[in-house]
Order: sequence, then C-alpha cells, then structure tokens
Amino acid sequence: MKRLADYFLAKWRTSSWRTPLLVRGARQVGKTHTVQQFGKTFPSFVELNFEQVPEAQKIFEPDFYAQRIVQAIEGITRRSIIPGKTLLFLDEVQAAPKALIALRYLYEEIPELHVIAAGSLLDFAIEQVGLPVGRVTSLYMHPLSFAEYLSAVGSAIRLEGILSTQVRDLGDVVHSAILREVSEYLMIGGMPRIVASWVEKKDLLDTLIQPHALLAAYRQDFNKYAQQFQLKYLEAVFESVPRQLGGKFKYSAVEGGFRKRELVPCLDLLQTAGVVRRIRRTSAQGIPIGAGAYADDFKAMMLDVALSQYMLSFDPKDWVLDPLNMFVNKGPVVEAFVGQELIAYSHPMKIPGLYYWQRETPGSEAEVDYVIQRYDKIIPIEVKSGAGKTLKSMQQFLDSHPHSPYGMRFSTLPYSIHDKIHSHPLYALSQVCTEHDEEMRAALMSLM
Repeated sequence: MKRLADYFLAKWRTSSWRTPLLVRGARQVGKTHTVQQFGKTFPSFVELNFEQVPEAQKIFEPDFYAQRIVQAIEGITRRSIIPGKTLLFLDEVQAAPKALIALRYLYEEIPELHVIAAGSLLDFAIEQVGLPVGRVTSLYMHPLSFAEYLSAVGSAIRLEGILSTQVRDLGDVVHSAILREVSEYLMIGGMPRIVASWVEKKDLLDTLIQPHALLAAYRQDFNKYAQQFQLKYLEAVFESVPRQLGGKFKYSAVEGGFRKRELVPCLDLLQTAGVVRRIRRTSAQGIPIGAGAYADDFKAMMLDVALSQYMLSFDPKDWVLDPLNMFVNKGPVVEAFVGQELIAYSHPMKIPGLYYWQRETPGSEAEVDYVIQRYDKIIPIEVKSGAGKTLKSMQQFLDSHPHSPYGMRFSTLPYSIHDKIHSHPLYALSQVCTEHDEEMRAALMSLM
C-alpha cells in the first residue's frame, strides 16, 4: 500500500540535513508498516519494539553514550548495526521516553546512522521529556487520503485524471464514477488495516466489523494516558465528538451532566493521542491564520470520517445504494471529509492545523467551513454536501476580507467559476491543495 510518507522518507534518507526522524500520528494510521516497508530498501534493517521487549527500556538508564546504546541494541536484537547501511527503527518509543533524549546523541556521535522512532502514543512521551531542538525531525502521518485510497484500491488511473491539467473536463460519466468512489471512501474510511481488508476481500460485512475493533483499541488506550478518575469524562467526550460534528463543540452538550473543567483536559488528551482534532475559529484578518484564533471557539472531528459514522451506528450500505442522496443527508460528514483531506495534503513535516470563520456580529449565522493560507493570502472554503448554490456566508467573508482574492467551494458539482468563487468537485482536493506545492504534488504522483 503506497503512502505519501514514502516519498518524504526517501528524501530524508539522502538529505544533507538528515537527523533522527520521529514518525508521529495516532494508533493504526500505518506508521510501523510504512517504516518496515522503507526498511526493505536498506541493506540492513534493525527493529526494536519497546513494548514487545520491555527489558530494552533499561538501555538508556546508565548514560546516553551512542556507541554503548548501539552495542546494547545489537545485543538484544542479535543484529549488526552498520552506520550508512542500516536503518535502525525504534518502535513504541513512548514506553522508553529516554530514548527520545538519546536521539540527540545518536545524531551527534554517529551522524551517518539512519534512525527512525515511532509510537502510537508518542506525543505523550514528548510532553514528558521534550525533544532535542534541531536534533530531531518529525514526520506526521494520518489516515489514507482519498488519493492514497484510490491508489490502494487499484484506481490510480482515476487519480491520474484528477491530478491532470484536464481535471476540469473529465465529463459527466467520469465525474459521477469518481463521486461513487468518494462515497465508498466515506463508507470505508482511511484507516490502513480496514482499507487493506476491503482491497483483499471486497467483503463489506467482514470489512465493516473492523472499525468497531479499532474504536475499542482507542478506548483501551485511555488507561495509558488518563488518570483513573478521568476515564468516565474521557469516554463521555469521546462519544460526544461525532454527535457534535459540523457545529461548534459545546461541553454543555456532552452527556452526563459533567462540568466543563472536568471535560476540557480530556479533550486535550484525545487531541494529543491524535484521535480527535480541533478546528479552531479565527478572525482570518491576518497571517498566520492561527494568530487570530479564539481559544474557546472550535469544532471537533474524529481523525477518520468513517469512524465518526460507526460511532453513531449508521448503516454503511446507504453509501452504496444511494450515494448522491447520502451526500445531501450527511452534510457534517462531507464537511469532515474535506477537513481530513486538507490535513492529508499539508506538508507532513509541519504541524497541521484547521480553522474556520464565523462572523462576530451578534445574532449573525454567517460561517465559512474552512479558511486556509496560500502564501500571503487567506482563502475561504465552503463545503456543500448537495448541489446547493447559496453562498451568502462566502460573499460576506470576501466583502469583509479584501485581502482574500477568491473563495473555493467543494461539492458534488463539476468545476466552474462564478465571480470570485471557484467551485470544485469533492474529489479534486488533492489537485487543488497541491497545485502550488511541488513537493506534495511529486508525492502524489509517486502513488501512481
């Protein structure tokens, strides 16, 4: 299964600025498998999993001398480590937080050694011990994007058409066919194990059992990063996120009658685990966009658009039987899909962020689903789940933000331009997000 991360791992391998690499992301987004596949391109690959080999956690107790650490890993794995030829992979590194400190000394004392660390709850370990400034690089992984999904299911020719300069002229038949694949993606989601099962068996019932097992694994992780008294609050917030999808997140809407001060830390924990993502409200009056963000006003979404639906016990077959009607009825889901795509096509070595805009006038309902930054311009994005053409909020945004030259709409409609609004089909996010980013465009082309 090809991933966008593959392209950046290959660049990291030969770059002059190479430092130890942290592959970051939530559980089950494909970090370990991606690094293992990358390891096959090296003459030698040595993997040490600190959860599977708990005694290995003691390696970093005496000191941080790089040569001694390498010798200890060789002793445990019974594999030789040859700088310049070996990829050393430290997995589930959150079980040995001092390993993060050791990365600095591995870089300074053995700079020719290729080292990658990863872990399902890595960011909690980073909060505990910090990161060596300038001595470690991060690469963020997410669920499969729609482009990666097309590649995985054998529809790379669709992706080629989407990324081509002729995407605006695909025609009604191809347009409808790709929208059906979007609906399939919204049913299956982008979690690699679930996608792999779908590709292998094409058995809908068997494939759709797996999201529930994955959600159970996320719940089991609660014990690893929350205190015992927080577990009930954490579960309540976790369950509330898909219920509030598409609207401002309100702690008062979380079931259980809990106080806000009990719930706020739990949402923070879910975000650190990578399971939930905030979409922060911003005034969008200057760059960077985050400078105008409001701390207490935000939406929330699950890391994967399909998981949100399974938590709400929806019938996935509806996406197969009546996809166009589902696009209309599942507005918040389609909006979350666009957010997931925006994250997926952001540069993987930068911390991704999502923002939306709402007019500050009391009583006003004007709201733009997303705002993004392109160079020194801010571009508003509206998501229309059906064929609706009313874009009053977009017009109000453009009228009040003269530095925004145009807006974008994503919907089930084909490409068009009217006044200052550029309309794109939902499947074109990969093309639109990377048209001015040569690196991301090259990464997408590598999927074909």
